[in-house]
Amino acid sequence: MKKVLFITTISGFLQQFEMNDVHILQKSGYEVHYATNFNNPIYEVDIDDLKRMGIILHQIDIQKSPRHLLQNTKALRQLKRLMAREKFRIIHCHNPMGGVLGRLAAASHGEGAYVIYTAHGFHFYKGAPLENWLLYYTVERLLAHRTDMIITINREDYVRAGRFHLRKNGSVEWIHGVGVDSERFSPRPRLREQKRRELGIPEHSFHIVTAAELNANKNQKVIIEALAALTDDEIYYSICGKGDNAENLERLILEYRLERRVRLLGYRRDMEEILQTADCFAFPSIREGLGIAAVEALCCGVPLIASDNRGTREYARDGYNSIVCRADQAADFIEAIHKLYSDGEHRRLLSSHCREASESFGKEAVGKVMERIYENVDRRLCERESIKA
Repeated sequence: MKKVLFITTISGFLQQFEMNDVHILQKSGYEVHYATNFNNPIYEVDIDDLKRMGIILHQIDIQKSPRHLLQNTKALRQLKRLMAREKFRIIHCHNPMGGVLGRLAAASHGEGAYVIYTAHGFHFYKGAPLENWLLYYTVERLLAHRTDMIITINREDYVRAGRFHLRKNGSVEWIHGVGVDSERFSPRPRLREQKRRELGIPEHSFHIVTAAELNANKNQKVIIEALAALTDDEIYYSICGKGDNAENLERLILEYRLERRVRLLGYRRDMEEILQTADCFAFPSIREGLGIAAVEALCCGVPLIASDNRGTREYARDGYNSIVCRADQAADFIEAIHKLYSDGEHRRLLSSHCREASESFGKEAVGKVMERIYENVDRRLCERESIKA
């Protein structure tokens, strides 16, 4: 039996983003194993559902921060034992610490395995803090020597990864994210009124939606600050997601007395319905590898107010389907919100281009690329095995 191991830091990551890859590999005859820290579910995870799909689960005490040295050392030992026992053919790593520990373990205990790292946005990028370059760039360059393939999701990372020295015959690939279900995420105007009533959004108000983990990088606070400056009672803001920054955002909402119009909705499984209620989607992240939530909004015909970063540059075109802002400038977001709120014709013009801009990020398009990638991996493994024989 051919076996593949997926490694992530966050337990819900596979179910949220990588199920297309799982299906492709299962169709190709692979037994799928999943190693993660099930005690760190930033995204919801249904363990029973994963088991029903035939995925074999392994608890690994991996931590997101490299500062948790003792726990990550323990996780490294756990991965080594798992690899030595199961003899995986493919080891596919995700998230920075998943990529670090997975590749270190594979170097000593993953004999014969083809090692892939999908970078969902390098932590070193143009304009990143110096400490990111000193730590993450240095580590990534060193680990590239132990990697057969790096998969990137934006042009900047693809170019940079192309300068690394991978294993012999190693390669760098570029895909358009993880593949959005463009049928699930599509314009359904009949849902708008009903879902607005459910959420408590007045029929004729202007509704801004954000879906992202609640952390400092996702920068939801700049939208709250912009709404405080606009002081218009007809502008509402729904923040979907959970994370460590929830209490700070709640305090900010109370400080600006916006609790009637700004709501934290938590993690939602009905984003395709919530997006039907939106007049725009705010995506103010400081850093993004791509930003699949924004692509889902585009699929639903919802124009973006997005910060300018390497991820959003893949799809956000200023004046075409988006208004692009500087992440650290509340004034930019104030102007953008006011423009879309006050000019319905401009909003409808941007909306008319959204769906087209999302086409190359769809599940079918990305799936074809991943099928080709995995076929090439199998071919290279067969070549290796024939040489050894």
